[in-house]
Amino acid sequence: MNDNLNVNIVMGIDIGGTGIKIALVNKKSGKITSKKVKIVTPNPSIPSSIIKLIHEQIEANESSGDVGCGFPGVVKEGTVKFVGNLDQEWVGLNVERELRKYTTSRVCVINDADAAALAEMQFGAGKQHNNSNGGVVLLLTLGTGIGSAIFINGQLLPNTEFGQIEMDGIVAEKNASTVVREQENLSWKKWAKRVNKYLNIMEMLLSPDLIIIGGGISSSPEKFIPFLDLKTNIVTAKLGNSAGIVGAALSVKST
Repeated sequence: MNDNLNVNIVMGIDIGGTGIKIALVNKKSGKITSKKVKIVTPNPSIPSSIIKLIHEQIEANESSGDVGCGFPGVVKEGTVKFVGNLDQEWVGLNVERELRKYTTSRVCVINDADAAALAEMQFGAGKQHNNSNGGVVLLLTLGTGIGSAIFINGQLLPNTEFGQIEMDGIVAEKNASTVVREQENLSWKKWAKRVNKYLNIMEMLLSPDLIIIGGGISSSPEKFIPFLDLKTNIVTAKLGNSAGIVGAALSVKST
């Protein structure tokens, strides 16, 4: 990337509670242009360990290009304000500033579900709604937790944390995430019943015109979608588990 730098090629980073995914992305096409690197999230998931891994990938790609990063929490002006599924040491850290230590190019850090939604609205399942009359689109990523993003008439409302609402007396993502299904060894039908209850709450609160389900689970819609009963049209993310990487790259604005 160095001598023949393509300004449209950006390193997209998707930090998750269980895994970190990194790849180079063409912002114009939304296509991943390199091998996707998958790394198990360190335990403990402290900033120094994860930032070290990202630094290694920047060096391995000899990247002098821009870097976009999706982070699983509330991020304002590069600083983490809330995190649910990583070490609490992240709170108060300016992640953009930390990553800028390893590149001379632009760096942008945003909420990971917001990143996935950016990709789906521009290139995926929400594309037809990405306009001033597009209505309300809700994207939910089901993984280690439940990430959320909402677009209203083509505009993102950043840093929603709808996975933190209470459901059956506990935080929703502790009840209906993909990890909970695996930990409790739930059948798809039983897990889908929980997801359906959660989605009905979201439907009541937000009256969305479209719900997009993202995360790794989006590659297996036949296992849970048939068990859902909603008034709202519900689809899985077209970019699948790559939406977070692509959207992270898109978060770096062109000059």
